[in-house]
Amino acid sequence: MSLFAAARRAAILSLWLVVCAPALANAPTPTDEQRQAAAEVAESLRYGYYADINLDDEWSSRAFQRYLDVLDPQRAYLLSRDVKDFQDLDSSFDEALDEGKLERVYELYARYQERLEARLKWMIDRLDDGNEFDYQSNERLALDREDESWAEEQEALDRLWEKRLKNAALTQSLSAPEEDNAEDIAETLRDRYENQLSRVEQTNAEDVLVLFLSAVTGTVDPHTEYLSPRQSESFDIQMKLSLEGIGALLQSEGEYVKVSSLVPGGPADKGDALEPADRIVAVGQGEDGEMVNVVGMRLDEVVDLIRGPKGSTVRLDVIPAKAVDVTRTHTVRITRDTVKLEDQAASSEVVTVTREGEDHKVGVIDVPTFYVDFDAWQAGDSDYRSSTRDVAKEIDKLKQEGVEGIVLDLRNNGGGALQEANSLIGLFIDRGPTVQVRDARGRINLYGDSDRGTHYDGPLTVLVNRLSASASEIFAGAIQDYGRGLVVGNQTFGKGTVQTLNDLSHGQVKLTRAKFYRITGESTQLRGVEPDITFPSLIGKDDIGESALDNALPWDKVRSVQYRRYGEPQRYLDTLQAKHDERAKQDPNFVYLEREATLAKQLQEQRTSISLNREQRQREMDAQEAEQLSLENQRRKALGLDQLEEWTDARESDDPEGEAEDDKPVDRAQVIEAAEILLDYAHLKETQ
Repeated sequence: MSLFAAARRAAILSLWLVVCAPALANAPTPTDEQRQAAAEVAESLRYGYYADINLDDEWSSRAFQRYLDVLDPQRAYLLSRDVKDFQDLDSSFDEALDEGKLERVYELYARYQERLEARLKWMIDRLDDGNEFDYQSNERLALDREDESWAEEQEALDRLWEKRLKNAALTQSLSAPEEDNAEDIAETLRDRYENQLSRVEQTNAEDVLVLFLSAVTGTVDPHTEYLSPRQSESFDIQMKLSLEGIGALLQSEGEYVKVSSLVPGGPADKGDALEPADRIVAVGQGEDGEMVNVVGMRLDEVVDLIRGPKGSTVRLDVIPAKAVDVTRTHTVRITRDTVKLEDQAASSEVVTVTREGEDHKVGVIDVPTFYVDFDAWQAGDSDYRSSTRDVAKEIDKLKQEGVEGIVLDLRNNGGGALQEANSLIGLFIDRGPTVQVRDARGRINLYGDSDRGTHYDGPLTVLVNRLSASASEIFAGAIQDYGRGLVVGNQTFGKGTVQTLNDLSHGQVKLTRAKFYRITGESTQLRGVEPDITFPSLIGKDDIGESALDNALPWDKVRSVQYRRYGEPQRYLDTLQAKHDERAKQDPNFVYLEREATLAKQLQEQRTSISLNREQRQREMDAQEAEQLSLENQRRKALGLDQLEEWTDARESDDPEGEAEDDKPVDRAQVIEAAEILLDYAHLKETQ
């Protein structure tokens, strides 16, 4: 994780815009088809979900609280009396779902809409008053109010919003000093709030249903969800990989839309324009289209703005994941394109490691995703493309190069076809089980490799990170369990569940139906795969991963299956760890990683509020940037690179000419160190 950890909490407020939950011009009224959809979701949860779900009073209470959290997570709009007026839902939320009795649910939303619209108009009125803000006080604004009690009186929320409005103006002033005058700032904020009010007034009853059912499904796990007919269409487009866009998966986080992962081979991935945990604050079309502020906008609306025809340009104003302060945004330009299979293909290179004057060759194979050309396969094409076939070809090339071992790079690989994970494991083992899958009835199916022989039986290391998920975790876990090689890097994502998409009379429901288990019996759910040797991580567990999601299913175990061990890497782990630690102390990139992760954790723990005093706020920003700049310049000095005079985005190249090895020096350092560990392991096995 980098310094975005502290900024993540500040993001709730720093570029103020309210949570744009759907609202209606008139009191929302559920339709018969929406009532039916609710009842069908209840039936799906009761009879189709992986685990037993009792839609009783206890569940009802949790669902009601989650609905309130979805509507007003920062306790900034509704009053205590509003919540009390709808306290009957605490015990009747289950009936609302089961029987389609949605009137009270919609009425609560209407109350929330009333408060939301009134607050937006209140903010606009304050701006129209023309009063300048006083940035000399010692006031501070709390960054997270999720655990706050509901305000008893409107005046308490007025005081909160006075601070929020001041913070919005101060943020605007600090982020655009060239336009630092009260009139320009007021106009910018007024436009922002008026646009949001307009969107709120255009929301329909369907949006309320989606909000209600997202609260319902969110009580069971983060991957079960209701998709409206419109959302179902978008989901189908994504599954067919025909989406013409930027190639990024997005998720909502508070008032922001956050990049959760990049599609391998997509425009954003190839251009290094975005990184996971970046937050998008505005979207513009073409080179000069108006930037539309999207803070507080619904996720599907943001996706619609970003999507566009192939070859067109979209501009995104983002808060970088590594930003020290959320006022430090920058604009990226991405040319929309369609993700092609060849853009996701495995590739390889040879890394040369020099020891005691002697060069050693190590092969590195990058596997961005587990893919297969289903159409060609089903058509009987004997030469269809797949990740397993492509990796086998890369292995053959590396063998011809005379490599002493192979590093399989699964960093940022979010998974893909399960059959490919199984067959890829089969390149490195001689038949055997690879993964267990337990369904909703408790039945366990065993999957594995049935092909005799191996394609490669030499030294192997698997490199993973926090974004290695699903099929990647199955592969890494199997290699570790078989003792076939080492796993190095970071704890993986922890998604060990399987979802199916079921049609409803109105929309669809995505249900968790099964769970993955390693051949040892341990689930990959929640915990993921723990590497044998851990590298410092720039992505925090509280920001990305299953453990960062609400109501994730727990880790558990089933019975292990019989399998053979190919080696005992754990015998050498103490020695390998010691050798790695010694190298890491001397590697400027690893030193930088360790120190940056420590600094980010400290900032996250310490920063619970933000100053509304301009000078104090500037001092806090400058101090954080000075620490970040110092870390970066220490790294550069050790590498013999020019020093920076001011902090810049850490994604910029060390080399102005952009040589490949220097484009992402930290990423490159991990590859080189994985190769070093592989050589250590290979040599230890030879001598013992």
